[in-house]
Amino acid sequence: MMQVNPERFLADLHRLRAFGAAGVGRGVVRPAFSEADLAARTWLAGEMRAAGLAVHVDPVGNLFGLAEGRSILLGSHTDSQPEGGWLDGALGVIAALEIARAAQDAGGPPVSVVSFQDEEGRFGVTTGSAIWAGMLALDDADRQTDRDGVSFAEARAAIAGEAGEFVDPGQFSGFIEMHIEQGPWLYEAGEAVGVVTDIVGIRDMRITLEGEQNHAGTTPMHRRRDAFQGLARFNALLNERLAGVVTPQTVWTIGHVRLHPDAHSIVPGRATFSMQWRDGDAGRLARMEEIIRDTAAEVAREMGLGLSFGDLLGLEPMPTDARLREALCGAAEAVAPGRWRQMPSGALHDATNVARLMPSAMLFVPSIDGISHAFAEDTAEADLVVGLEVLAGAVARLG
Repeated sequence: MMQVNPERFLADLHRLRAFGAAGVGRGVVRPAFSEADLAARTWLAGEMRAAGLAVHVDPVGNLFGLAEGRSILLGSHTDSQPEGGWLDGALGVIAALEIARAAQDAGGPPVSVVSFQDEEGRFGVTTGSAIWAGMLALDDADRQTDRDGVSFAEARAAIAGEAGEFVDPGQFSGFIEMHIEQGPWLYEAGEAVGVVTDIVGIRDMRITLEGEQNHAGTTPMHRRRDAFQGLARFNALLNERLAGVVTPQTVWTIGHVRLHPDAHSIVPGRATFSMQWRDGDAGRLARMEEIIRDTAAEVAREMGLGLSFGDLLGLEPMPTDARLREALCGAAEAVAPGRWRQMPSGALHDATNVARLMPSAMLFVPSIDGISHAFAEDTAEADLVVGLEVLAGAVARLG
């Protein structure tokens, strides 16, 4: 039997949190390829080596700790949102590292570890795993930029000296990603873990409305071609147009807006904004795209604005693998009898991409008050340990 070390596991989580620690509570600022991210990955590589794993960095910065021979792959990501918490992604990587150590001590089964790069989308959508899985061409990824105009190609130059080839996915029997739920359901129910049945699909693109920049004090309202007013009109219409198409589980978000020239006394001449939508049905995602594009075109036409769309990024909905899911369910009942559930994931994860390469599954632990992507993100340490033990139990069953 594998014997995990909860104290070492929690200590490593806190050690990783120190790279980019910020804000109140246990907040973290560790965007992909930032100084804090690169330092964290150097530390993690050292821990992988100490655990007897062969360290490998691929061309886009995915960091692997490889066991000998065919193995199961565990992990997640260690980059964070611009204002993130200490567990989002990091939990899955450190849990994987601890289970790899326990497996080594027990003489098997072989466990490999991965930390995928740019899951949080500084440059795209789950960039590192999307490229590895063939969902995103490297040339296309290299042209993607962050909000400051830095390209993915420029950012990944920081790891060029240590990067090797892409890892052959054929050496892995499957992938399991442990993660915080990032929602309220487990926490509110007082349940210990959730075994994920499926992951929603996502679409993400930038939209730009071009108006006319002019003086805010002397330009009459009826003469204005205000790009922000176009955005406001689009948002109001979109909620109405989507009402007859979506379900209570469907979500859509305008999360980032940039006005030009972004000044108090100037009518905005340009509004560029993010448009993201998520649902578990690919057909509904496509219908929502039609409505979004048609509504933007209607607003631009009525208000005399120019309109352009950026690249459409996204991933398809993904059911988890039945065999891996069965192992997780069995371990959950053994470790936390009656205190677990099967559930969908409304958040996007690297497992969506990896499922294109191999059988994949996910395990959730509760998020206090359902908070994530914020400095206040947290999970009771006892729940973290239960999740670790469930994951270890599942790996033992599969081995």
